[in-house]
Amino acid sequence: MLEIKHLSFAVEDESAGKEIIKDISLSIPDGKLIVITGPNGGGKSTLAKLIAGIEKPTSGQIIFNGEDITGLSITERAKKGIAFAFQQPVKFKGIQVLDLIRLAAGRELSIADACVYLSMVGLCAREYISREVNASLSGGELKRIEIATVLARKSLLTLFDEPEAGIDLWSFSNLIDVFQKQREEIADRSILIISHQERILNIADEIVVLNSGVIEKQGG
Repeated sequence: MLEIKHLSFAVEDESAGKEIIKDISLSIPDGKLIVITGPNGGGKSTLAKLIAGIEKPTSGQIIFNGEDITGLSITERAKKGIAFAFQQPVKFKGIQVLDLIRLAAGRELSIADACVYLSMVGLCAREYISREVNASLSGGELKRIEIATVLARKSLLTLFDEPEAGIDLWSFSNLIDVFQKQREEIADRSILIISHQERILNIADEIVVLNSGVIEKQGG
């Protein structure tokens, strides 16, 4: 279980501090698919980055499976079982797709096993398994490869920041199927998705509406 207790996050601008996350408290139980939605600029991506350890809160606590991880680094949180898929995936020049999936999985996957994850996100494995993860790939291709690596990791808590961004309609339908399957299989794991997409909202166990840094509504 993930517990967020009175979490706040502020940044300094030219004149004064600007509070982006304002005293949020939220629980994400095991085995649930939770979607955080709301208007642009409401703090959704910032909250996901705070959970992943990319940003550090101004105040408050983040408790994961009974342990206070507020002060832990991204790497330490990853070792605890938290995975994060960026809205804009990073590129890794010189690393092949196969190597990236193996690194994410943390084990020596066969080519056939790695190809399963690529197929799950709508990519023809034979065309991509040996490609470099660099600028030769489109934004949509990079996005799907990143999602494949997150699926391979099988983390206890997986964070997806707008996974639909840059993905064509056919692949988006494929992605919905992936999330539905994960939802059925996550007895001891949780998925947290930042999204505006109605089809993703429809498969959520619970929806959290975040606006201007505060939770406006929460429920099924």
